[in-house]
Amino acid sequence: MARTNNVTELIFSGLFQDPEVQRACFVVFLPVYLATVVGNGLIVLTVSISKSLRSPMYFFLSHLSLVEISYSSTVVPKFITDLLSKIKTISLESCVAQIFFFHFFGVAEILLLVVMAYDRYVAICKPLHYMSIMNGQLCHILVAGSWFGGFFHSIIQILITIQLPFCGPNVIDHYFCDLQPLFKLACTDTSVEGVIVLANSGLIALCSFLLLVSSYIVILVNLRNHSAEGRRKALSTCASHIMVVVLFFGPAIFLYMRPPSTFTEDKLVAVFYTVVTPMLNPVIYTLRNAEVKVAMRRLWGKKNSGMERKWESDL
Repeated sequence: MARTNNVTELIFSGLFQDPEVQRACFVVFLPVYLATVVGNGLIVLTVSISKSLRSPMYFFLSHLSLVEISYSSTVVPKFITDLLSKIKTISLESCVAQIFFFHFFGVAEILLLVVMAYDRYVAICKPLHYMSIMNGQLCHILVAGSWFGGFFHSIIQILITIQLPFCGPNVIDHYFCDLQPLFKLACTDTSVEGVIVLANSGLIALCSFLLLVSSYIVILVNLRNHSAEGRRKALSTCASHIMVVVLFFGPAIFLYMRPPSTFTEDKLVAVFYTVVTPMLNPVIYTLRNAEVKVAMRRLWGKKNSGMERKWESDL
């Protein structure tokens, strides 16, 4: 059957219907998004400039922060502006593009978290061989593989989506474009596509989560052979990563591992992983990491002293 699209524009139902509540959400979520961009951007800048943050762990952290900015920016700016709009519209092409980048950056983040867990495993379980194993070439390969994995996953999602015909209702029961809400608008049976999406999205999240859990079980078992001070340092290093993993994978597994036949988007859970979690990551990593805090102070100290000298010379 030939693919036909009578629908060229889609309408979001939004998060809430009450205009007052939407304005309140705008006041709350705009600063959260700005904090996400500034916080993660500051980590990228600090790692790229600071000579004390040259280890593989910080190389991966800077890429994770870059992914967080991109991931949040795929959904949140449109969501925030829609909070002030009566009718929240998006073209079908833009909706497909949003799905592509949302899944691209989302899976890239999942794979980066797995890479960071492997980095901690090598650092704690094979400390004498750490620098020889986690050399510059391997680090770049692992990061490139994470980006490519996200791209490959997202291409599969898009190839499924663009073949569907849309000829009926055009109201998406969500505040952004995702596969399951869009599938409900297709004027054909999407049960097979739903199973493929479940396999592609859900299993990636589940398998990655199991890998992460396994790596940290091995790390915890290995820590029994370390001194009390060594265990304290290792656990402190891993704690930030574990917190980020739980915050990201909890909602993702909850939403994407349910069968397509009973899939109902929980918008509040979606708000958590699209708006809140990207903001929390820089807070978690900077508050629990003394090296990052010291490097940021040095960076701001240099900027402030440079501005003072310029001000004095102007006088």
